[in-house]
Amino acid sequence: METKEIVDRYQRTQDTFDAVLAAVPAGRWDAASACEHWTVRDVAGHVIWGVEVLRRHAAGEEYIVRNGPAGSENPGELAGEDPLAQWRATREATDAVVTDEFLGLPAPAWYLANRPDVTVTDYLALLTFDTLVHTWDVGSALGVEVTMEADIVAPSFSLARLIISRTPGTFGPKVKPAPGADQQTRFLAFLGRSV
Repeated sequence: METKEIVDRYQRTQDTFDAVLAAVPAGRWDAASACEHWTVRDVAGHVIWGVEVLRRHAAGEEYIVRNGPAGSENPGELAGEDPLAQWRATREATDAVVTDEFLGLPAPAWYLANRPDVTVTDYLALLTFDTLVHTWDVGSALGVEVTMEADIVAPSFSLARLIISRTPGTFGPKVKPAPGADQQTRFLAFLGRSV
């Protein structure tokens, strides 16, 4: 897969996440999201964590916080009082360090431990998958329609089939989609989301 295509999908997915966060009413950050056990603020904090891991990795640091990874408690703490502003600041700081040279380096240690030989580019594909589903988690909980682009869903669905482990606090059992369901619905159903 071309690195340029992966980077493009990563950026477009972040644009969509940004638009959905911008639509969150001020009083709804602590509303339940479609991601079980997490509020909208928690989802924002988790996505911020994933991008912050990348920025710290570029600086040669390992970013270890207990409330950011999948299944953790209170990732909303990472989003702070203004999750949209925190997201935008983290995204901007991270975009500044994602260079062509950086993309070919080994992925952050926690991801490398699970998948030897993966690069930063592979980590961008993971962030794309993660941000894609969490954009839907926020949007669907708040009544904001989220339509996923087919060229982003397809590789994210393939990656999900490779890496998903169904453990408490992460991904629940698959949901059976209706016959003839579209790709987005099948992708979400695989991740345990009912559409």
